[in-house]
This record gives sequence, structure tokens and C-alpha cells, in this order.
Amino acid sequence: MGIEVTVEGLTKSFGKQTVWQDVTLTLPPGEVSVMLGPSGTGKTVFLKSLIGLLKPERGRVLVDGVDMVGGSERDIYRTRKLFGLMFQDGALFGSMNLFDNIAFPLREHTRKKESEIRRVVMERMDMVGLLGSEAKLPGEISGGMRKRAGLARALVLDPQIILCDEPDSGLDPVRTSYISQLLIDLNAQIDATMLIVTHNLDIAATVPDNMGMLFRRELVAFGPREVLLTSDIPVVRQFLSGRREGPIGMAEEKDEATLAAEQLAGTATAPPPPTRLVPQLEPSPGLPPRQAVQRRRARVLGMWDQLPAAARTAAQTGLSPVQGEPA
Repeated sequence: MGIEVTVEGLTKSFGKQTVWQDVTLTLPPGEVSVMLGPSGTGKTVFLKSLIGLLKPERGRVLVDGVDMVGGSERDIYRTRKLFGLMFQDGALFGSMNLFDNIAFPLREHTRKKESEIRRVVMERMDMVGLLGSEAKLPGEISGGMRKRAGLARALVLDPQIILCDEPDSGLDPVRTSYISQLLIDLNAQIDATMLIVTHNLDIAATVPDNMGMLFRRELVAFGPREVLLTSDIPVVRQFLSGRREGPIGMAEEKDEATLAAEQLAGTATAPPPPTRLVPQLEPSPGLPPRQAVQRRRARVLGMWDQLPAAARTAAQTGLSPVQGEPA
């Protein structure tokens, strides 16, 4: 099962520019979470802070008892091996074929024999649908295949936490739907904790167990998917509806005068949240059910009284007992 990631009061700046401040959340073990936000809100910076590649000025990131912000370099290096990171562009070596790209972490960080490396690499290539492409170079394949190769490489060290940085970037809607299904299928197979950074609305609606959103240097909200998908927070509704009207502007947030003008013109109201959510993706036929589903059900029922009424209504169907299970 994946490992819980606890973030407490995290604040990151570059010089005088605060990226985000006082971010607090918990990624539940084995569940799939998504972090949304307009471009430039520091989503990638957040991922790099979780794994210890960037050092926030304040706060903690607790992973398996280790603080990835303030812990010793030895502990951080050791704990980093629990992570698999899928970069936006796949981050493949252009001079290596796909097999050698995916084998690279095993050759660098383990003492496995080549026969064992080949077994692991071929298993991971099979998981992401790349069998038969071992000899191809990154420049010879599509962007979607490079994404899948990057994901296979992130999986070879059997990570318990997988971080995906905009897995949809540069992909058309059809390939994005394939990536979405692949992420759910992987979670069903390896039960890892997953955090996906994206601004893709289809991924947000169909993939995660939990959702969060960064805006104006703060975490607007984080919780079960039903909370954000039914939220009446203006910036959340604007983002999920893809409308111009609301706090998000072309470059940064809009100023108060612009928002007031929108209110006066009657164009500032985003559409109401949906009364029924798009169903979450299920694993492909032949794969085991996701173990996270029942853990999440128990967790959400435990916080039921704290959920907004709209979120409770939306969650009713998804939290119904499975067949043969007592209510």
C-alpha cells in the first residue's frame, strides 16, 4: 500500500516572490489526488518540494517519519527512493532507446543483474502499453508514448508514492483519456499514493479520489473530490467551468475594480455546481478492483458531518456499499 504524505504549513518563495504559503494537507495512502490551479500558481514547485528537490522556507513534509524539508540529507535521499516522478516531457535521454531509458534508475540505484533488470523493465513497459518499442529512440515516438515511457521509468523502483507533473500536457483529448485510464489502472495494480498536477478538467472530473486547488499563493481547498466538484467558491467554479468571469485573469488574479465591473454587468456568476458528478473511472476489465476505494469510503464516512450538504449529496452514489457488503 502507498504511504501517507503529510504537509504542514509549507511556504515557498523565490527572493521576494512568495509562490504559496501555509499549505497544509494530507495525501491519503494509496489514493489518487489531483492538484489544480491556473498556470503560474506553483504546482510544479509544490511537487518538487514534496520530494525534497526544492527547500521551502517554512513547514514540514512528513513521509514515512522523515521530514523532506528539515531532515538530514541522508534520510531525505533514502526516503526519496519511495517516490516515482513523472515529468511533463518525460525527461528521457535522447541518445538512449526506451529500454535503456527505463532501465536507467535500476542501473544507477540498484545492484540487480541485467537479467533481473530486463524482467522489471519489460514488466513496466507492458503495464504502460509499450511492449515492442524497446529499441525506439525518444525522437522516434509520439508525445503520448514519451509520457508512458516516463511513467514506466518512474515505476521501475517500485515506488509507494507517484508524482505526475501535468501528464496531459501536449496531448490531444483522446490521448489524455488514455493517460487518465492508465493512471487509474496503475493505482489498481500497485496501490501507490498518487498526486497528479494538472489543469485539465477531464482528468479533474474523472480520475481523482481527492482534489485540491492553488490560487493567490494559497491552497484554496483540499479534500474528497465531491467537495471541490460541488464547491461554490468563485475561483473553483470559474476554473472548473472554464469561464472568463471570475477571480482568475489572463496573467494573474483580477483586481477588485475588474471584479466589481463584472458583478455590475451581471456576468460574474459562474454556473451552479452540477447536481450529479461524472462517475470516477474504474480499472480496465481484467484488473483487480482498486483497494483505495473501500479505504476512501471509510475515511469519507468518518468525516461525513463536516462535509458540505452538496458534497454529501454528490457522494451518496459513490459511497454506496458494494454488492454483498453490509451498509
